[in-house]
Amino acid sequence: MRTIQFREAVCEAMSEEMRRDEHVYLMGEEVAEYNGAYKASKGMLDEFGSKRVIDTPIAELGFTGISVGAAMNGLRPIVEFMTFNFSMVAIDQIINNAAKMKQMSGGQFNIPIVFRGPTASAGQLAATHSQAFESWYANCPGLKVIVPSNPYDCKGLLKAAIRDNDPVIFMESEQMYGDKGEVPDGEYILPIGVADIKRAGSDVTIVTFGKIIKVAFEAAEILAKEGIEVEIIDLRTVRPIDYDAVIKSVKKTNRLVCLEEAWPLGNISTEITYMVQQHAFDYLDAPIKRICTADTPAPYSPTMLAEWMPKLEDLIAAVKATMYKN
Repeated sequence: MRTIQFREAVCEAMSEEMRRDEHVYLMGEEVAEYNGAYKASKGMLDEFGSKRVIDTPIAELGFTGISVGAAMNGLRPIVEFMTFNFSMVAIDQIINNAAKMKQMSGGQFNIPIVFRGPTASAGQLAATHSQAFESWYANCPGLKVIVPSNPYDCKGLLKAAIRDNDPVIFMESEQMYGDKGEVPDGEYILPIGVADIKRAGSDVTIVTFGKIIKVAFEAAEILAKEGIEVEIIDLRTVRPIDYDAVIKSVKKTNRLVCLEEAWPLGNISTEITYMVQQHAFDYLDAPIKRICTADTPAPYSPTMLAEWMPKLEDLIAAVKATMYKN
């Protein structure tokens, strides 16, 4: 095992798949000459050349449309958005063409594209650059949506996404690119749609994904000192969702708290809550709790931003509430 950064895991996954399959290429703003806005494609231009690592204009709708056409003609594009906030400019191509083409063509066209880049808040980037789009894209049939929380999962899932014959939304975080974690030396692939128990526990289940999982780990350590053992489930994929893993855990702990860095209305936590009450209602010993961002656009002020984000103390209070210990 080696310890590498999240950005290095991204780069390794893309490079290995490009060596394996000459049909794979990378395109996006600053991915080539600048080595990527977050240095996640460092060295790739030198190795693969300008026909396979392609700098684009600031024209997300245009280069996303080009990638859909390329995929229909046998190529396997990786499209980097500097942030998924900018994918809003290209959402018509993603939703109405990439996601729907296989069905609309009666199965004549596969669309093997990976759309990747950072999602959610990255600090003081204000309202238009701090949005979480996981539930937006997960709402669309025809897309798979992956949100890894660490370098190991990132590399294994990104390689799986590149090999997938359907369009995949692969969501990262600007605040995770420098995170370090152990990654095997040899090749490995992780299955899409399988959650992972990151911490075993017997008292309360916390379901989460992406960078906000760090708050869950911190809360679990504090709660353990008080005799409360939290089980942390990292969904990793939010379409498809591994409902079985969540329900199995809830049947063991009898309590559920959802932690998500997104607005509360219609988010992934809403879906998890519905499915648990549908399939494990009689196992619940307390109402389900969820911790989300405030239901407002993200503020710029660091003081207000700290209040807007899901907070450690709120998560701890929610866990205790499910155990009637507040």
